[in-house]
Amino acid sequence: MDTFIAWVERGIGYFCRAILYVTLAVTFLILSANVGLRYAMGSSLTWASELPELLFPWMIMAGVVIAAQSGSHIAVVILTQRLGASRRWVLAAGALIVAGLYLGLGWAALPLMEIAADEYSPILRVPGSVTVGCLVGGFVLLAITTLIRIPSMLNTEAQVVPGPEAHAGASA
Repeated sequence: MDTFIAWVERGIGYFCRAILYVTLAVTFLILSANVGLRYAMGSSLTWASELPELLFPWMIMAGVVIAAQSGSHIAVVILTQRLGASRRWVLAAGALIVAGLYLGLGWAALPLMEIAADEYSPILRVPGSVTVGCLVGGFVLLAITTLIRIPSMLNTEAQVVPGPEAHAGASA
């Protein structure tokens, strides 16, 4: 079971990194080409501003999932540092609640996909459901990522998470 969880977590990480790299590269290339065309020919690509707007939500959601995998997405440690042995149970319960909320957000966004499917971008004619689908997919991946972390929370002994001052001394 542990290898399956690790495999799923790695797969989500690779998938999100691929989306992040592709969207960043395409956005950079399109905007660079558009700027080059403006200076060289005095004109620009009509769709050059629309495609980065469509790619931006994908880039953001991929980054949020990657941040959640590294544990740096949302962290409130001031209370949990003081809990001692019960810390892991509180963190696991909190993770269950957060995963449920992510799934609830994804479920709430599903009807919006149908509504947004009728709205198309002006030039590329991409339906708005593509962007809403990005949100739904991102929320599901966030829920899976959060649920995957629960076994490791329960299997570790209560630890004290170092505060920012511990990191400041390490870099000096």
